[in-house]
Amino acid sequence: MFKLDNRLQNDTHFVCDLSLCRVLLMNDSQFPWLILVPMKADMADIIDLSEEEQRMLLEESAHVSKAMKAQFSPYKLNVAAIGNVVRQLHVHHVARFEDDVAWPKPVWGNQPPLAYSEEKAQALLKQLRDALL
Repeated sequence: MFKLDNRLQNDTHFVCDLSLCRVLLMNDSQFPWLILVPMKADMADIIDLSEEEQRMLLEESAHVSKAMKAQFSPYKLNVAAIGNVVRQLHVHHVARFEDDVAWPKPVWGNQPPLAYSEEKAQALLKQLRDALL
């Protein structure tokens, strides 16, 4: 049975569910940052998914990536399945800009997160749902 890791639950806003993945918005207003989490129990690495699920993950990642490029026009879109802190399989999609606060370093560990206001979060969540669904 799928259960979202507590840290992901606490650090994100729910965007929507796709066929395989739950889409989450990282609660850090410094970066447009979505996370895809396959809704499968006990998955730590992409190779833990079946071959069909791996294809679905790639398709959903491409769908999210295209939506992020269209919505935010980033200089670069970083996509990575890094799970050193949160073991549950999840794939980060971060829109990067040459003038963002962390450029050109990674987005985590260099500055504290800056949470969205409730108003900005709700507006962005609607924009993302419209783009993804």
